Amino acid sequence: MTNFLARVLANIARPSTTHPIHTIVFLALIASTGYLSILNISVPNSGELLAPSHLYRSASSDADWKQIDDPTKFPTATHFAFVKLRFNDANIPLPDINNSVASISPAERGVLVPYAELKAWTDSVRELPPAAVVTDDNGFSKSVDTTPSGWVWHMSNTRRDFAWLEWFKFSYSRFMQQLKSAETFDVAIMGIAYAAMYLTFLALFLSMKKLGSNVWLTVTVLMSSSFAFLFALVTTSYMGVPVNMVLLSEGLPFLVVTVGFEAQINLTKAALKSTNKPHIGDVVRAVEEVGPKILLDYAIEMLVFVAGASSGVGGLRQFCFLSVWILVYDAIMLFTFYVAILSIKVEFNRIKRHVSIRKALEEDGVSYRVAESVADSVEESEVQNVGETVLFGKTFKDSSISRFKTVMVIGFVLLNLFNLSTAPFRDHQNVIGIDPFLVRPWLASLPSRSPLESFVVTVLPPMDYYFMPKATVFENAVVSIFEFWSRTIGDPVLSKWVAVVLAVSVGLNMYLFKASQASAHAPQVEIVEKIVEVPQPHVLNHSGSSSTTTTSSSSYYEQDSDDGLVEFTIRPKQRPLPVEEALALVKAGRTKELMDEDVISLTKSGKIPLYALEKQLGDCTRAVHIRRAVISRSIEDGTLEKSNLPYLHYDFSRVLGACCENVIGYMPVPVGIAGPLIIDGKKYYIPMATTEGCLVASTMRGCKAMNAGGGVVTVLTQDGMTRGPCVAFPTLARAGAAKLWLDSEDGQRVMKKAFDSTSRFARLSSLNTAIAGTMLFIRFRTTTGDAMGMNMISKGVEHALSVMVESAGFPDMEVVSVSGNYCTDKKPAAINWIEGRGKSVVAEAIIPGDVVRSVLKSDVDALVELNISKNLVGSAMAGSVGGFNAHAANIVTAIFLATGQDPAQNVESSNCITLMKNIDGNLQISVSMPSIEVGTIGGGTILEPQSAMLDLLGVRGPHPTNPGDNARQLAKIVAAGVLAGELSLCSALAAGHLVQSHMTHNRSQPNTRATTPAAPTMTNLARLKEGAQICISP
Repeated sequence: MTNFLARVLANIARPSTTHPIHTIVFLALIASTGYLSILNISVPNSGELLAPSHLYRSASSDADWKQIDDPTKFPTATHFAFVKLRFNDANIPLPDINNSVASISPAERGVLVPYAELKAWTDSVRELPPAAVVTDDNGFSKSVDTTPSGWVWHMSNTRRDFAWLEWFKFSYSRFMQQLKSAETFDVAIMGIAYAAMYLTFLALFLSMKKLGSNVWLTVTVLMSSSFAFLFALVTTSYMGVPVNMVLLSEGLPFLVVTVGFEAQINLTKAALKSTNKPHIGDVVRAVEEVGPKILLDYAIEMLVFVAGASSGVGGLRQFCFLSVWILVYDAIMLFTFYVAILSIKVEFNRIKRHVSIRKALEEDGVSYRVAESVADSVEESEVQNVGETVLFGKTFKDSSISRFKTVMVIGFVLLNLFNLSTAPFRDHQNVIGIDPFLVRPWLASLPSRSPLESFVVTVLPPMDYYFMPKATVFENAVVSIFEFWSRTIGDPVLSKWVAVVLAVSVGLNMYLFKASQASAHAPQVEIVEKIVEVPQPHVLNHSGSSSTTTTSSSSYYEQDSDDGLVEFTIRPKQRPLPVEEALALVKAGRTKELMDEDVISLTKSGKIPLYALEKQLGDCTRAVHIRRAVISRSIEDGTLEKSNLPYLHYDFSRVLGACCENVIGYMPVPVGIAGPLIIDGKKYYIPMATTEGCLVASTMRGCKAMNAGGGVVTVLTQDGMTRGPCVAFPTLARAGAAKLWLDSEDGQRVMKKAFDSTSRFARLSSLNTAIAGTMLFIRFRTTTGDAMGMNMISKGVEHALSVMVESAGFPDMEVVSVSGNYCTDKKPAAINWIEGRGKSVVAEAIIPGDVVRSVLKSDVDALVELNISKNLVGSAMAGSVGGFNAHAANIVTAIFLATGQDPAQNVESSNCITLMKNIDGNLQISVSMPSIEVGTIGGGTILEPQSAMLDLLGVRGPHPTNPGDNARQLAKIVAAGVLAGELSLCSALAAGHLVQSHMTHNRSQPNTRATTPAAPTMTNLARLKEGAQICISP
C-alpha cells in the first residue's frame, strides 16, 4: 500500500517539477480568484460593516431609537426592513420604487419594507425599468425619451467598495469589545494559543534557515497554507456552512499548532539531501520517500476534525468543517504548489553551488576549464537529519512536537467545553454599536399612526444596480469577466501581489538565463577517435647508439571512454611528413593533424615547446604519450617510453594548469583504510596513502582502542592561514611609523577593507608585525573558506600592500617579497608552533585500563612513563620545535596524499605535542596540533581519486551553507588519526613490539647472526610473538 501511494503521489508531483512556473502561476491565479470570492461572499465592505443591525423605538412620544440584539423579544412592535439601493449612473433616470426615499446622493434610494414581505419584494426588484417621467429641479414633470430601448436596472450582489482600512478599524473595535466582555480564563487560554502559533511560525523559519533558505521557503510555505485557507473558506461558504469570524479567530491558533508545518519541513529535508548533481528529480524522489507518511498524518488529522464536525455543536461544527477542507487543500498545495517551489530551489542550489565552486577554484589559481569540470562533479554535503526540528538552537525530536500538538488539541476541546458549560451564566453585551443618526433620515418615512406604536427596523446590506440591456446574457457574462479583472487589478492587495509576482518572475528568468549562458560557454569534453601512429621502440646496441625497430603488424591500445576521455585506436605507422610541411601545419594551428612521429621530431628540434604539447594537440593523454617518447629518445637509457610508469586511464585535463606541468604519467600509491574511528560521535573511515608497511594496521589498532572508550573528542581552537610579506623602507623611522600604523585600529581597518575586497571567501582576521632594521615583516592571518587558500591570500596581500603604498601615506615602501618567510610556509618555524597556522586542533580520547591491557598489550603507567621520557624529555634534549610526538608526520603525510593536500605542508602540519595521563586507572591521551594546513577544494583535491577519498569522509568541496566547515572537519579527522597512530606506536614501544612486528610482516630476515635476538627468554619470546600480531589486529 505504501509503495502504491508513493507512486501515485510521485505521478501527481511530477508535472509540477517539470513545469514549476506554470504550476505556480496557475495556482496563484486560482487563489486570487478565491480571494475575490471571499470579498464577495464573506468579507463586508465599508457600507456593510454594521449590517444587519436591529433598531427599536418604543411607543412613547419621547422615545428614541436604540440598538437591540434580538428583534423577536419585541413581538408587538411593527417590524420593517430597511434597504439602501445604489445605482451606478445618476445620469440615467432611476426607477420608480414604492415606499422609496431619496438620499443626499442622487444615485441612492432608501426603501422601508415590511419585514414579512421582504423576500417577495426582493424577487420583484431584481430588474427595474428606468422611469418614463422624471421631475426637474423646479418640480415640473417631464417625459424621458433618451433611454435606450430594452435596457433595465439590473441587481448585482457584487460589492465594489471594499476598504481594508475600514475593515481593520471595524475588526479592531470588535476585538476590543470582545476582549472587555471575555472571561479571564478565555483570555489566558487564547494568549497561550496565539503564543504557540507564533512559535510555530518561528520554528518554521529556523528550520528552513537550517536547510539553507533564509526567507524564501518560509514565505512560500506560508503562502501555500494561505492559499489552502482561501480555497477552504470559499468552499465552505458555497456549501452553506459560513464560518463566524470571531470563532475563526479563536480557533485559528489551535489549527495552526495542530496541523503545523512538519509536512513541508520533512519534504524539504528529503528534497535537499546530498546528491551528486542536484536535479529536480530529487524532489520527486523525496515525494516518494516521505509522501505516504505525510498523507497518513493528514488523514489522521482529518479524522479528528471530522469527529468534531459531527458533534452537533454549532460553532465547533463550523470550525471543524472548515478545518477538514483546509487540510484537504493543504495536502493538494503541498504536492503541487510547494513541490514546484522546491524544484526551483533545487535548481537554484545547483546553479549557486556550481558557480561558487568554480569561482573558489579560480580564486585559488585554477584555470576556468578545470574549475568548470570540477564544479560539475562536486557533491553537496548532507543537511540536517530528518526527524528533527531546531528551535532556539536546540534540537527537538518529532515525537516531542507530536506531544505538544496533542496538548494543544486537548486545550482546544477543553476551551470549547468550558465555553459551553458557562455560557448560560455569562452576561451578554452588545458587540457592535452603531450610530442611530446614520439611518434617522430614512426612518422619518415610517407610517404615523394614532395611538403611537413601537417599531423594529432591521438594517440590511445595500443592493447595487447596473444599467444594461435586458436580454444580452452573453454580453453580460463578458462584461462581468472584464469588470472582474478590472477589480482584480485595482484591488489594493492584488495590485501589489501582481507587481511582486512580475518582479520575481523577471528576476528569476534573468538569473536562469545568465546561468544557462554560463553553461553554454563552458568547455565540453567530447569523446572522439584519434588515429595515432605506433611509437617506435628503441633498442640500445652495444656501442651505445640506438636503432629503431619497426613493426609491420597492426597494434592498438584503448583509453577507457567511461572516464569521459579520448579513445585511441593505433594503426600501422605512416610515412612522416617533410619538416617544412609539418612546421607549416603547426603555424596554421593544425598540430593535432600531424602523426606522432612528426610531433616528436618537431619537439626534439625545439619547434614545439615540450610544455606546450597539451595546448598544441588539444589532447592531454596524447601529449603525455608524445612527451614520454621525446624524453626517452633524448637520453641514452631511453626506457621511459616503455616504462611501467602508467599514464592511461587518467583524466589529465584536471591536472593541466592546476596540479602539474610537463606531465609524463601518474604515480600510483597504495591507499589503506583505518577505522572506523568515532570522532565527535560520528564514525569515519580514514584513508591513508603510504608505502610504509604496518602504518595503516597500527593506526587501525589505535582506532579500535579509542572506540572502546567512546571515541575521540576534538576542539578547533583557531582557523587562519597566514602570509608574511617583507617590505623595506629607506630609514628606520619610516619602518617604525609603518609598524605603528599597521598596529593601530585605523591601519587594521584600511588593510582589512583592501584585503577583503579581493575575494568572496578570504577574510582578514588579524595583522602582526615585526621589525628588523629598516625591514618590516607583516603576518596576515585570514580565513579562506574551504580552500587551503595560499593563492587567494597572496592576491589579497599584494592588493593590501598596494593600497598601503598608494593611499596610506607610505609611497617610499618597497615590497621585497610577498612571502618573507614570516608565514611560515613549508619550513620548520617556532612562530607556527606558538601562534598557529591553518587549523589549530586538539584531540582527546580516554581508553579504559582493561582495553589498554587487552588491545594494546601494555599498561597505563608504562605508556605515561614512555610518553614523558620519549616525546617530552627526548624531544627537548634534541632541541625540537613542535616535534613532541612519536610519529605524527607519518599519519599526516598519509592522509595528505590520500586526500589531495600539499605534501610539503607536512612540515608545519605535523607540529604536535602528545600528552598522556593516568585518570583513575584509565589512559587519557591527547594531541595538540596548532598548524594543520588543509583544504577540501583546490589543489590536489580536484583530482578524481583524491576527491573520492574526500567523498568517503563526507567533506568534498565547499560546505553548502557554512563555508569552511568541510576544511575544519578534515583538520579534526587528521588530528584524530594522529591520535590513533600515537597511541598504537607508543603502546608497541612500551611493550617492545615495534621491531618484531615490522620484521614479521614487512621485512625479509637474512639468516645472519646480526639479525638474531640475543637469547630471549621464553616469556619475552611469547610476548614478542603476540605483539607481532596485534599490529594488524582489526
